[in-house]
Amino acid sequence: MACITLTLTILWKAPSLKVLRTLGLASTRCFSKHQLALAAQNFSDYESIQEQYKPEVPEYFNFAKDVVDKWAKAEMEGKRLSNPALWWVSEGDQVKWSFVELSLISKKVARVLSDHCSLKKGDRVIVILPRIPEWWLLNVACIRTGTILIPATTQLTAKDILHRLQTSQARCIIADQVLAPAVDSVASECPSLESKLIVSREPREGWLDFNHLLKLAPAEHNCVVTKTHDPMAIYFTSGTTGAPKMTEHSHGSHGIGLGINGKFWLDLTPSDIMWNTSDTGWAKSAWSSVFAPWIQGACVFVHSMPRFEPKPVLETLSKFPITTFCSPPTAYRMLVQHKLTSYKFHSLKHCLSAGEPMNPEVMEDWKTETGLDIYEGYGQTETIIDEEGNILPSGKEGDIAIRIKPTRPFCLFTQYTDDPERTASTIRGNFYITGDRGIKDEDGYFWFVGRADDVEFVPHLPKTISGKIRRNELRKKEWGKA
Repeated sequence: MACITLTLTILWKAPSLKVLRTLGLASTRCFSKHQLALAAQNFSDYESIQEQYKPEVPEYFNFAKDVVDKWAKAEMEGKRLSNPALWWVSEGDQVKWSFVELSLISKKVARVLSDHCSLKKGDRVIVILPRIPEWWLLNVACIRTGTILIPATTQLTAKDILHRLQTSQARCIIADQVLAPAVDSVASECPSLESKLIVSREPREGWLDFNHLLKLAPAEHNCVVTKTHDPMAIYFTSGTTGAPKMTEHSHGSHGIGLGINGKFWLDLTPSDIMWNTSDTGWAKSAWSSVFAPWIQGACVFVHSMPRFEPKPVLETLSKFPITTFCSPPTAYRMLVQHKLTSYKFHSLKHCLSAGEPMNPEVMEDWKTETGLDIYEGYGQTETIIDEEGNILPSGKEGDIAIRIKPTRPFCLFTQYTDDPERTASTIRGNFYITGDRGIKDEDGYFWFVGRADDVEFVPHLPKTISGKIRRNELRKKEWGKA
């Protein structure tokens, strides 16, 4: 999984054209039907972004110490507004943590991981939790201890969990009471697994009790020293061919690399409240619910809803002072089917989407009903190599690629973990092949077409009426070939 916010080059493969969508940044946003277009908060135009974006890549970096703790220090010195760092809501319940509280509690969680789970720098830990505050604590705590976080969706089956445990050789798994039985059913087949930590109101035999240990844990913890290029997280891709694969990210690729997302795409400041609806098991949650907003000192808003439902989402956008909203195109398609004019989004000013092509009619309907544009971002999770390597002129469809020589962009994923052959297959000459198809127009803008593997390797791609790929069906085919 890579952070693709860089200068891209199109490589030729096939002449056919498809429905396209734009990825360009605009210099203004119209926030309401009755307002003039307002300037973005962090830039004036694309040229100003190019001028500002000069990231420093130090030898040593740790997001918990160098970002979370620094914002906590700023709060204590009165240099940050009283906006929460994390604002979690559920039916009849809320949690608000400042950066000071996030820093303190995550240190206690770090002590639980090191003292009771015996985890040390470089150990791998799988975390399978729904949208609960503990998920965010564990993200920061794993970074503090130098352990490698492997997030996973709560939709996993016992077979999926077994594959991830055996493939990653994780020493610890953290789950709630819902998935604990599935973990127990396969744990005996995982010799590397040494500890199980449950996040639940009730203890479970054979599991360490997270809540109990957290209450007893001291708040003092010395952050492990990590280098910028040390491994920080591993994501299992949900590719359309073969078993899910491990992609590795470093402390710098997310902790520094996603700064450009937070500042220029999400356009966040410390006064903003960011709501990204992504599931905790997907990389998008790390991008837009952890790193990008907290780099900017913004508030991360979380709703505990187990699945996306239009009415509660629209009610939440109306009730809470959310300024920035990010959701996949499928979600927007569901939202525009409701009477949007009956809701008043008093604080909302910036809407974003990513993950799949956006239907232009949906963008138009959203703009007509809310007065807000939808800004699309581009990222990718896996790579499929092509056969040709010719740089294309404008207007020709090809494979989106990134120049990595003489200098490899630090925000790219590091490697396919424990798979040097697959890692090498992503490189062709001076380019990293993203596995995505696109077109570069005469003005230099990139238009995303779709995944190369969806086009080439699955000739009859199962889709819903709305056009979304049926990933459950693909997974069945995937395991059949594994």
